Amino acid sequence: MNEILFEEYQFQAALRINAGSLSAHKYFQDNSSELCCIVVDSGYSFTHIVPYCRGKKMKDGICRINVGGKLLTNHLKEIISYRQLHVMDETHVINQVKEDVCYVSQDFYKDMEIAKLKGEDNTVMRDYVLPDFSTIKKGFCKPREEMNFSGKYKTGEQILRLSNERFAVPETVFHPSDIGIQEMGIPEAIVNSVQNLPDEMQPHFFKNIVLTGGNTLFPGFRDRVFKDVRSLTPTDYEVSVVQPKNPVSYSWEGGKLLSDNPDFDEMVVTREDYEENGHCICEEKFDI
Repeated sequence: MNEILFEEYQFQAALRINAGSLSAHKYFQDNSSELCCIVVDSGYSFTHIVPYCRGKKMKDGICRINVGGKLLTNHLKEIISYRQLHVMDETHVINQVKEDVCYVSQDFYKDMEIAKLKGEDNTVMRDYVLPDFSTIKKGFCKPREEMNFSGKYKTGEQILRLSNERFAVPETVFHPSDIGIQEMGIPEAIVNSVQNLPDEMQPHFFKNIVLTGGNTLFPGFRDRVFKDVRSLTPTDYEVSVVQPKNPVSYSWEGGKLLSDNPDFDEMVVTREDYEENGHCICEEKFDI
């Protein structure tokens, strides 16, 4: 990668840094009294959990879960294709369905019982109008009061009726074993990550859990993480889960702040540095 940047693309200077480090930088800038935080970055391909202390990664606590937004979309495609309509080739459309109607349940088994009910008693059920890219450019969820519980709508509208899929799909990031992925869910991974760190530091991480990435936008995500982490944590530890206003752009905001840092020039590798020292200087400066 360094060779590509400096030799092929002729960069004059470069800094390689991951999104979690930028999010941590933003958090520490906004909360100057805090020394520690643990960043949960749940994105398209993976979920990374990385603790930081004084701006540095605590590598003993780094954890990766092989569940991200792509897997959730594919799982939803499979469910819908099996139950209703073949949509295996409609990744973009179903990704939009996922973002529009899915949510994180606070009580999975209670919601599952509600989803079994018929008609108006099923408060989980929603009808989603698929786009035809002619008159309907973008799919949308019908308001509850406009739903026809018989399932009969005017001709021309293609409807997906979604019930337990709405919360069963996001549940995968909390219980990957539900679909055969033998890994910890996010709350267990957070606790496991912190427990791998020195005892005296653990309370500081539990009260500074930062959620970033697109998957954290599911309604109920923050509350569920708090609830589950709280149940796994000693009662004398304070637990606080922070969800930024825009979890998707949070790391970019951290990068913008970092670029304004007076020490930024000391963090980058210049073309002259690379030509003189080669990959060694990159390995020394880039904490990735």
